[in-house]
Amino acid sequence: MAESLQEAPAPARTDRPGPRSRSGSGLASGLAAYTLWGVFPIYFRAVAHVPPLVVLCHRVVWSALFLGFVISLRKEWRPIAQVASSRRNLLWLSAGAILIALNWLIFIYAVGSGQTLQASLGYFINPLFSIALGMFFLGERLRKWQWLAVIIAAGAVVNLALRGHGFPWIAVSLAVSFGLYGLVRKRADVNSLHGLLVETAILLPGAALLLLVMPGARVSAGSWLLLSLSGVITAVPLLLFGVAVRRLQLSTLGFLQYVGPTLQFLLAIWAFHEPLSQTKLVSFALCWLAIAVYVADSILNRRPAPAVADEPE
Repeated sequence: MAESLQEAPAPARTDRPGPRSRSGSGLASGLAAYTLWGVFPIYFRAVAHVPPLVVLCHRVVWSALFLGFVISLRKEWRPIAQVASSRRNLLWLSAGAILIALNWLIFIYAVGSGQTLQASLGYFINPLFSIALGMFFLGERLRKWQWLAVIIAAGAVVNLALRGHGFPWIAVSLAVSFGLYGLVRKRADVNSLHGLLVETAILLPGAALLLLVMPGARVSAGSWLLLSLSGVITAVPLLLFGVAVRRLQLSTLGFLQYVGPTLQFLLAIWAFHEPLSQTKLVSFALCWLAIAVYVADSILNRRPAPAVADEPE
């Protein structure tokens, strides 16, 4: 017996974390990413005195610079070169660049004009809108309860349009632009970090030119310093999200994605004191009901929750 113990090889040591540890760090990263996206309105509220287009241009410029720095640290320029050499990927990423710039601009405007509530409604609707896009463009089929969820979410928009103060164009525009962005990014075989760098690089010349010639682009030193942080706040949650994607099931991420708009909703009510009328409350209630129906159907059918996109704001 002593000989057999001596002959038995010692268990190999490994520095890799076990499945439970990886899942725990993935959950922490996912929560951190969606929490940061959820509190984004605080930052954009702080720069609300700057015209939205100027804020957008700064975000593009500083995001491109910071993402380039991150790629250099990770020594990942070769994959970027491969992306740039693919005409197909460049075409899709160019379309993605336009859509994400539009999404960012609308969100910046919404927060700065005191309409964070409507922005949060847009991101609640977005996953269900993405389901509809998948049906129309990717040939995906919906079960009857999924259809019901989409119809209820549409009812939330119709309620605001008919009973509110005009069509909720901010919520719809955010949902549509980000939903289409997710669809476009599915066509490009590029990970989120590399894709966003290429997209911001495509937007960079136009953004830099606008900052040079646009009236109102000149800001104080304090505002300039605050705007320079936009690159960091764009990239950090994206990096955390990348960790979560690799370590968590898509169904878990599907649940986590509602952390962001929930925090935006709470900020709008408690921090920004935006009025929550009965009409808005009914629309939010319809949206939450739609999400509950879809998630319940997903659990019962052992399907992941609505597809997770790369970046909400």
